[in-house]
Amino acid sequence: HQARLKERGFNQSQLLAETLCRVAGLPLLQPEVLRRERATQQQIHLGPEERRQNVSGAFEWAGPPLTGVSVLLIDDVATTGATLEACGEALHAAGATRVWALTVARALGE
Repeated sequence: HQARLKERGFNQSQLLAETLCRVAGLPLLQPEVLRRERATQQQIHLGPEERRQNVSGAFEWAGPPLTGVSVLLIDDVATTGATLEACGEALHAAGATRVWALTVARALGE
């Protein structure tokens, strides 16, 4: 996603998270602590099962333990949910009790 960030000049999901956390008075965890541990293909041309396989096990939590913590993942668009699911698995492995996902939009037809 670094190439996209450089191209756009901003991370729309990060801006959403910063705004929501500021308004709600919630702590914000920086996205760098949920790391992509291995390279994955771009998912734009992959089907639902291929997307799941592509990102399965691709993320790892690199922050402090999340024991007993509930986490809200914020993203702009969910297509199949594969990336959110893979991120959730990494957060649960780090000790998160609950992982919720909030997206602004859901892509149809997947």
